[in-house]
Amino acid sequence: MPRLLHPNAAHVADTLIARGHHGVIVTQPAPTRSAVQAAEALGADPGAIVKSLIFLLDDEPVLLLVSGAHEVNVAATGARLQGTLTRASLDVAQEVTSQPIGGVAPLGHPTNLPTYLDTALAAHAELWAAAGHPDTVFRSTFPELLRVTAGLAVDMD
Repeated sequence: MPRLLHPNAAHVADTLIARGHHGVIVTQPAPTRSAVQAAEALGADPGAIVKSLIFLLDDEPVLLLVSGAHEVNVAATGARLQGTLTRASLDVAQEVTSQPIGGVAPLGHPTNLPTYLDTALAAHAELWAAAGHPDTVFRSTFPELLRVTAGLAVDMD
């Protein structure tokens, strides 16, 4: 019998469809809480995995969508965003996304977070992002992810 989507993933699918995306959610047999785990499960390059990270920009939460191949250079990225960037606590991240860590999607949150996409993601024809739960993902492209999140492209290294 097919598994039903977790309610968070169903909400992400609905949000994707409302924004003109196909909304197909892929459920993995086991949670893929890290970019490396997701890349292995999908047979994808780690750089094509989208990490959804919550930071504070001058004490306001923002969402950074980062390539699984690298980490955010906090000082340089903060300067590019014209503020001070710090990592949000797990409590803040869960509060502003209503999604579990390891499954935070780029969208489908209670409020629209200012969203910034790592320009390194543009090097990949196909991207994979979490879909609201640690065992769910969806496929997208860099231009499509910019559009559905109303995000801005930023160098994060």
